Amino acid sequence: MKRIGLFLVTNIAVILVLSIAMRLLGADIYLAQQGYNYQALLVFSAVFGMGGAFISLSISKWAAKRSTGAQVIEQPANETERWLLSTVEHQARQVGIGMPEVAIFPSPEPNAFATGAKRDAALVAVSEGLLQQMTRDEIEAVLAHEISHVANGDMVTMTLIQGVLNTFVLFLSRIIGGIVNRVVFRSNSNYGIGYFVSVIITQLVLGILASFIVAWFSRYREFRADAGSAKLAGRHKMIAALERLKRAHAPAQLPKELNAFGIFGGGQGGLMQRLRMSHPPLDERIRSLREANIHS
Repeated sequence: MKRIGLFLVTNIAVILVLSIAMRLLGADIYLAQQGYNYQALLVFSAVFGMGGAFISLSISKWAAKRSTGAQVIEQPANETERWLLSTVEHQARQVGIGMPEVAIFPSPEPNAFATGAKRDAALVAVSEGLLQQMTRDEIEAVLAHEISHVANGDMVTMTLIQGVLNTFVLFLSRIIGGIVNRVVFRSNSNYGIGYFVSVIITQLVLGILASFIVAWFSRYREFRADAGSAKLAGRHKMIAALERLKRAHAPAQLPKELNAFGIFGGGQGGLMQRLRMSHPPLDERIRSLREANIHS
């Protein structure tokens, strides 16, 4: 219920902010003169922008299991699975969330992720490669990192940010498309060929810019989850896990929608590549942990 309320409040807030901005700029009068019902466009953009993001969140656990082949541990088949369940249960109790589902997905390379629409009903999954290549202490730190994501509500926050940005992209691309159609193409129709071409191009450009904002927040929450892991499992364990990841040849490949929720860090690159990174470089994460004032 809290998340439904947050969704509705955010939708209303976005509509109010855009309405006030349009009124202050006088754009509402101009659009009305051009025959646009911008209030209806606002509602359309908010419903589809936020709605699409929350639909993705609501099916995230199901989609993650399907796309990665993750198998939830219902009854532990061996000592490793029993240890995984007990470790996650202990960490979940420490941060005050419900016991997540714990799963293992087939991949020879190390990675892990957490997802789910509810803090008390999340999914934490690790790869077979991670279990084979890391020590128990390192695995404990990785699990604590993912539990911290869940406890921080990162999945919901990312969805809200993505939904708000989707709303702005949908709304502004159609406003700009209409202006270009009339001014540049000198069309008397609100929905001429110039409108549709402009909407596609503008939506693409604005979508890229919006992705930079989402990636920035994703990098920020990685630092925060690393710090959470250091408090739960110990700073030295989390640093050791990140150092182990540095020595891995490549991360376990996750579906695109799960990339931001994996443990594996970003690489080095130029400005544009860094703007698109969902994770900070591993060296930066390690340095941040070493410099942070953390009491585990």
